[in-house]
Amino acid sequence: MPKTVGEIRTINRYPVKSFAGEELEACQIESYGVQGDRYCSFYDETKKDWWRYITARNIPEMLTYRAQYIDGDIRVTAADGRSFGWDTDLLNEIQNLTSTRISMSSFKAPHPEPQHPQLLSVDGGSILLVTDKSLKKLESLWGQPVDQRRFRGNFVVEVSEDSLGEAEWMGRRLSVGGTLLQVDSYCDRCVMITMNPDTLKKDSSLLKQVNKDFNLHFGVYASVIQTGEIRRGDKVVLLDS
Repeated sequence: MPKTVGEIRTINRYPVKSFAGEELEACQIESYGVQGDRYCSFYDETKKDWWRYITARNIPEMLTYRAQYIDGDIRVTAADGRSFGWDTDLLNEIQNLTSTRISMSSFKAPHPEPQHPQLLSVDGGSILLVTDKSLKKLESLWGQPVDQRRFRGNFVVEVSEDSLGEAEWMGRRLSVGGTLLQVDSYCDRCVMITMNPDTLKKDSSLLKQVNKDFNLHFGVYASVIQTGEIRRGDKVVLLDS
C-alpha cells in the first residue's frame, strides 16, 4: 500500500553549476529534472568527461555568485550586488579568479532534450533529495549545525517519525505533488560539502564524519517518471516496489 513518508520542506534550484542557487515555493519538473536546474556550466576544455567541469573545488569563490532562472533566462548576482547575464562579461568575471583557461556552455532553449549532456552534470542524476532526518543525525554526530545548502539537494524532505528515510526509498517510486519519481542511487559525497556556503571556510572533518557514519552516501538521486509541479508542503508518498 502507498505510504506517506514525509513532505517537501525546502525546494532548491541551482541554475549554474557550483554557483549559489535559489530557494523556491514551487517548481516545474521536466523529464530531465527541475526546470532550469544545473542549466549552465563552466569548462576546462583541456580535460574530458566529469573532470572538464569547473566547480567550487577549483574556484571556491564561485559559491559567492547567486544564480536565478527567470523565464528561460539566467541572471547572476555577485556578492557586491553586480548583476550579470549568461554572457562574456560573466565569463571574464570568473576567468579573473583562475589562471586556468575556461569556457562556458552555450545558452540552450528553455526546454532542453533529456539527454543533453549539460543536464547530466549532477553525476548523471536528475533530482537530488536529502532528508531532515539525515541532516539531524549528521548534526548530532558532528556536533555542529549543518546547513542543508552544503549538500545542494533539490529537495529537503521532512520525513515522518516512522520513516526509515532514504534507505527505504531505494529502487522504489515516490509520488510528490503532481509528479512521479524513481529513486535510483545514493549520492556519493566529495570535498564540496566541506565548504561553508557563506564564509567559504573549509572543514574536512565534516567529510570524514560522512565517510565514517554514512559511507559517503548522503541523499539520493531520482529520475522522473511523470512530469508535473512540486510545491513546498507537498506530501511525499512511497509507492509499492
